Amino acid sequence: MNRDTFNPFRRLHFYAAWFITPLLLTLTLSGIGFLFYPEVENMMYEHEFFGQSDAGDMQSMGAAIEEIKETYNGYSVSKISMMEEPYNNRVTISNDQGESQYVFLDENNQIVSTLDSKSTYSNFMRTFHSSLLTEHTFVRYLVELTACWAIFLIVSGTYMTFKKKLLQNRSSKLRFQKIHAVLGLVLAIPLIIIVVTGIPWSVFTGSKIAQFAADHPDWGKTELRYNPPQSDVDEIPWATRSMDQPASDHKGHAGHHSDQGASDKIEGQKPIEEIITAAGENNIPRPFSIIFPADETGVFTVSKGSNTGVTGLDVDPYEETTAYFDQYSGEMIAQIDFEDYGIIGKWFTWGIPLHEGHLFGVANKILNLLVCIAFLSAITMGFMSWMKRMKSGEAKGPKRINKPWSIGVVVTLAVLGILMPLFGLSVLVIFIVETVIYFRKKRKEA
Repeated sequence: MNRDTFNPFRRLHFYAAWFITPLLLTLTLSGIGFLFYPEVENMMYEHEFFGQSDAGDMQSMGAAIEEIKETYNGYSVSKISMMEEPYNNRVTISNDQGESQYVFLDENNQIVSTLDSKSTYSNFMRTFHSSLLTEHTFVRYLVELTACWAIFLIVSGTYMTFKKKLLQNRSSKLRFQKIHAVLGLVLAIPLIIIVVTGIPWSVFTGSKIAQFAADHPDWGKTELRYNPPQSDVDEIPWATRSMDQPASDHKGHAGHHSDQGASDKIEGQKPIEEIITAAGENNIPRPFSIIFPADETGVFTVSKGSNTGVTGLDVDPYEETTAYFDQYSGEMIAQIDFEDYGIIGKWFTWGIPLHEGHLFGVANKILNLLVCIAFLSAITMGFMSWMKRMKSGEAKGPKRINKPWSIGVVVTLAVLGILMPLFGLSVLVIFIVETVIYFRKKRKEA
């Protein structure tokens, strides 16, 4: 057995497990909670999603929007989600303070109810999963770092299991350790897939990938997706052409279009009913969302997404599409489909719903749930193994041998560090500390 490889792996595996286990438990439990958010929300918000208003008269969507603006003073309409039956349509409104609400409309376009967007179950669990409800960037860095080290735990655990020939050992003293190892081997590929498909959300690596995709449209979601077309300014009413055009704010995450700054108050803008009709005429069936133009040159953006995070709005990746409609003529200017994406765009489009558990229906949810339960069991077995050693008086951390890391350790950590830069930075810090300790002990021994 190569101690120069085994020893560093064992120590890094041991200490990393203790440090990141609390966050791993939180991520896993919150992931299970988010996994079934559509089913939970269908029960929690039955009235909002499926209920009817007391008003029985039919009104147009435009009239509904005017009623919403009068009812919710200070708010403007930024997005409309046209849902399939039996779901009620959803109108997103926001104010200058950054507060956002969902207004639900029944089949007659009458107001049914309202929900604060941040307090919905899905948004709550998403924030819990990504930043422990803090929304702080530092916490999101910790979450990403935890996911990266989870990959290392799998790699190092697999190596040690076979190097130690743990599966061939029949000693009852190693029962919990063997179960821990077996679960780790079974979980290796599924867990790596879950972590990798969660990378698009990460604050460091995810943003770098998204930026690379934006800089290289052939790999991402095409130049048109990152830089939408503009409406024909000649269509703007003459009386308003001389007015200063406000700056558009497109601060989307990972290629998603932001609806911040969207406006339904632009002079000469086509009624929303015509955009809804135009979407149908261009073979864009429900469910889809309509984002209002950001300014006088902006366009109506009609989109169907596989990772909207909205109950009842997600579609199959192959059905994902984004269409742009001139806000003055109502004509479709351009359309982007799944087939137009590059490899990174397709990875995002497939990976996120796989991670969330709705890529291939209930089976996806069950598989993800089983992986999460098995992972929790693996953590428990590792802890039980440690407790058993405590009872026998052997509960000490792995001893350090004062030798340089082997080529195998260095190469493995370097490869993982390149693939996961945040992990690489953390390993670099550990390597510097290890080097300092190594030379200090060498000096003492001299």
